Amino acid sequence: MNKAQFIAALAPHFDNNKKEAARSVDIVFDTIIRTISKGEDVMINDFGKFKKVDRAARKGRNPFTGETIQIKASKKVRFLPAKSLKEVISGARKLDPAPKPPVKVVAKAAAKKAAPKKSAKKAAPKKAAKKSAPKKKAAPKKKKAAAKRR
Repeated sequence: MNKAQFIAALAPHFDNNKKEAARSVDIVFDTIIRTISKGEDVMINDFGKFKKVDRAARKGRNPFTGETIQIKASKKVRFLPAKSLKEVISGARKLDPAPKPPVKVVAKAAAKKAAPKKSAKKAAPKKAAKKSAPKKKAAPKKKKAAAKRR
């Protein structure tokens, strides 16, 4: 699932407003990124933990040439899944049914107001259909040779 599909899945919970769903997703991602960049962990219960990890400099190998190379120290993000997420993925525990998006109840009065009103104006006369050019007759088919000589 990519970001657009994720937003589309959340849209029904926002009255099918994709802009609001996209805004919410952006806010959540931005908050996670800003918190991790400060060096703090982000723990989401029943989901997992996002953690900033420092990787030390080390020696590696170029797979094409086999040459030994030095890899610089770096900082990465590590995700550690929560126990409940691991259980769901392994099949040991089943998920509860997904919550249904709220359904708006339309009042009868509002439905009547939304119905289009018939106007008292007469319909404009229809324009005459354009006549198409007469069709040309197809050329007569040529007859096949009567008999082949042996």
